[in-house]
Amino acid sequence: MFGVAFVFEYIYDMPFIKLTKIERKRFLVLITCLLIAIAAWLFMALNNKYVYTAKTVLKYASIPQKKAFHPLQSDTVDLQVEGTGWQLLFARLRVNPQSISISLEKLNNSNFILFSEQLYNVNRQLETSQKIISVKPDTLYFDFSEKTVKRVPVKLNAKFSFVKQYGISSPIELTPDYVTISGPEQELARIKEWKTDSLNLDDVQYTTKKVVGMTQSKLKNVSIFPASVEVKVPVDEFTEKILEVPLKIINNNAYYSIKLYPKKVKVTFMVALSKYSQVNEDFIEAIVDMDEWKNLNHSRLRVKIIRFPDYCRLIQVAPGKVDFIIEK
Repeated sequence: MFGVAFVFEYIYDMPFIKLTKIERKRFLVLITCLLIAIAAWLFMALNNKYVYTAKTVLKYASIPQKKAFHPLQSDTVDLQVEGTGWQLLFARLRVNPQSISISLEKLNNSNFILFSEQLYNVNRQLETSQKIISVKPDTLYFDFSEKTVKRVPVKLNAKFSFVKQYGISSPIELTPDYVTISGPEQELARIKEWKTDSLNLDDVQYTTKKVVGMTQSKLKNVSIFPASVEVKVPVDEFTEKILEVPLKIINNNAYYSIKLYPKKVKVTFMVALSKYSQVNEDFIEAIVDMDEWKNLNHSRLRVKIIRFPDYCRLIQVAPGKVDFIIEK
């Protein structure tokens, strides 16, 4: 009100408008009454009921157990919603909640669903002041195929960081490590694994167990069981260990007599304290490839580690290349 008075005070003081003090007060009262009347009209108008269109996402319930279905239309429908002007103004053409659930029980005997038969149950999911009077499209059609079942391995989607000198000491355990998926055979043929939700652990120092959900199926006609798995992350303190590993020669197809210098290499790696005494040279395999000499004319052979414990961290192999002599 102070702002309105300030504006009109400014107008009154302009050189071409001259009003007396009484006229100014009367004019201000007139404007105030006009604003109050507009506000009252607006309040009454927004309290009235209106019909407006809102979009929402469908969720399916009571899915047929012996049929795999595929919707033949979008999972977004237009709702004709009856609500107050306040809802139309502030909800921005949305309903609350942002999705509605419909029953597919009738798909056991037909290939379509009528919204008009489920309006009562749909309205029970919304706010009491909102009412759906119709849905477009009113009929939902589905394509069916025989439902099949398949087991696929679980793939962990994880990111870890550890306290210094700590790390994963043995393979991560998933329980179960397979999940069962069901749906059309054509869809299941393309699925080779199923990922979990993201598991992020920071500054890990101890063995950790977590229950992680499986990612939701993007295909409405494909379901997954179970919906979560238990993840065990074995963690231990690591220390450095050095082993001398004998070198093996591969691709010596001509059966040359080959002498390597040196015959062994030193492998430096980090190993968990609990497995320090268990890990020996039998866990590691180091090779040199004679094709490097025959095909690439290398004068020295590179050392390659082809077998190494997953729960250890390789630091260095010395030397990285070795000399050799071929006796024909």
